[in-house]
Amino acid sequence: MTPTPAARAIFADRLAPAEQFVTLLATDGVEHGHIGPRERSRLWDRHLVNSALVTDLLPVGARVVDVGSGAGLPGIPMAIRRPDLHLDLVEPMLRRTRFLESAVATLELGDQIRIVRGRADEPAVLAEVGSADFVVARAVAPLDRLVRWCLPLLAPGGRLLALKGASATDEVVQHRAALSRLGAAEITVHELGADLGSEPTWVVQVTRSARTAGRRPARRAR
Repeated sequence: MTPTPAARAIFADRLAPAEQFVTLLATDGVEHGHIGPRERSRLWDRHLVNSALVTDLLPVGARVVDVGSGAGLPGIPMAIRRPDLHLDLVEPMLRRTRFLESAVATLELGDQIRIVRGRADEPAVLAEVGSADFVVARAVAPLDRLVRWCLPLLAPGGRLLALKGASATDEVVQHRAALSRLGAAEITVHELGADLGSEPTWVVQVTRSARTAGRRPARRAR
C-alpha cells in the first residue's frame, strides 16, 4: 500500500519501517483479527499517522506505557517515528502479545519496546511499568474509566495522553468532576496534524496530581 502524503511527511526518513508495519497489519494483523479487513485501505492515515502524531507531545527520551496496545497502536508507530523513546506495550490477550512480539522482532525495535502481558489495573502490571513519565491509550475506554486505570501507572506529575475523536472536548466536560476526584490536576485537549490534509488527531492530556500518597513503585531497569 502506497504511503499517503501525510505519512511521508510524518515518518520522513523512518518511512521504510513504517511500511513494514503496514504490511504486517494488512497481512498477519487482518488474518488473526487484530485489524478489521475494511481497515486495510485506511491503515496509513487512520492508524499510523494518527498514532505517530502523539509523539509531538513527548520530550526527548521519554518513558511511555501504551495501555491496551492491541495491534501495537499507538505504541509501535510512535517508536518508529521517535527512536529516542522507550515504550512498554501493555496488552492482556495472549494472541495479541504474540503478534506484538513478532512485530517488534521483525521491525528490530527490541531496544525500544518491551511487551508486558496484563491489564493496567493489575498489581503485577503496576509493579512492572509503574512510575511512568507518560501513559498513552487509543480507543480503550471512556475517559473516566481510562483515568482510573491509567493514572496509578504514572509518576506524580506524569501525563496520560488519551487519543480520542473530535468530541474529545465534550468528553472532558462530561467527566471533569470525576477526573478531579481520581487525581487529575490539569486537563487539556490537543488537536494535532490539522495541517497535513488528513483527519486530525485529538488527544486529551491528563496530568496526575503531584500530591499523591504512598510510595512510588521502583522503576524496572531496562
